[in-house]
Amino acid sequence: MLEAALVRCGQNRVETRYDAECVNARQANRLVMAEEEAKRREAFEEQSARKREALRRTQEAAAEARRRAVEQQRLREEAEYLAQFGEVPEQEGAGATNVQNGNQPGAVLPDPVEETEPDSVYSEPLQPAAIDGGNAPTAEAEEPSDLSDIREELRRRNEE
Repeated sequence: MLEAALVRCGQNRVETRYDAECVNARQANRLVMAEEEAKRREAFEEQSARKREALRRTQEAAAEARRRAVEQQRLREEAEYLAQFGEVPEQEGAGATNVQNGNQPGAVLPDPVEETEPDSVYSEPLQPAAIDGGNAPTAEAEEPSDLSDIREELRRRNEE
């Protein structure tokens, strides 16, 4: 009935401008349109809330993935560092193990330096042993006894 009244009132607006039935039909039409707009707006708000929630979950999952990636990188670097010393880091859910795996390098520790008391008033200072755990080779050369031996050694090295 509302649509029929609006069609009839719309045909001749000048004559039906102040007709009570047409005024009521126009007002009822505005109320219906306002209710439909409110329902449409509510549906958009619900859809927007669902999208915001999905975006929040996606961002949280991405942040968690980044956190896990950083943690895995840290554990990998720590394992590489500990492998230099022959240690195997504990893994989650597994017991501690000291078994060396595959190509994992073993630590080379220097022999401890035993300090002895000097027998005389003057003694040469002791060369400190490597305390950093390094395994670089050290050259232990015998001191030549005289100048002719030094010259002979230099001549031999130049010929090679």
